[in-house]
Amino acid sequence: MQPPEIIETARLRLRPPQMEDAHAIFDQYAQDVAVTRHLTWRPHQDVEETKDFLRRCQSAWQDTSAFPWVIIRKADSQLLGMVEIRIDGHRVDLGYGIARRYWGQGYTTEAVAAIMDLAWQQPSVYRVWAVCDIENQASARVLEKVGMQLEGVLRRWIMHPNRSDEPRDCYCYAKTK
Repeated sequence: MQPPEIIETARLRLRPPQMEDAHAIFDQYAQDVAVTRHLTWRPHQDVEETKDFLRRCQSAWQDTSAFPWVIIRKADSQLLGMVEIRIDGHRVDLGYGIARRYWGQGYTTEAVAAIMDLAWQQPSVYRVWAVCDIENQASARVLEKVGMQLEGVLRRWIMHPNRSDEPRDCYCYAKTK
């Protein structure tokens, strides 16, 4: 599966990240401790760290190990966050993050739904799944809104270094064909 670079929804445009996005990503959310609280990486200390992250994103597109998109609001071209998928045979797992000022406005749900629609168009995809920290109720709600079902709790599954130095429990959500 080689997903399209551009995905459009009613309010959003998803596209691969570019180096020119570094300042917007840093300013909007990469340095924000509230946004990164439930992510697998620590807040960026400076924009150079964000540029390193963007180089990894570009490499992932090239080697097809992952497909990250920045989430852009069409109305004003504002960068809101990112969404990413990783493809493993018949399975697609996804992750996302969005700037705090855009929480609760449906942008994350809209972006994730678009990615799920893309995945379901692929005849070889039978499972789309994601995990979220058991204390991240907002993320759990996004996954429920896009039609995923809670499969259970994965104990000590994921490192969220902004929460603990030890692996944390997370919910596993999925939708299958």
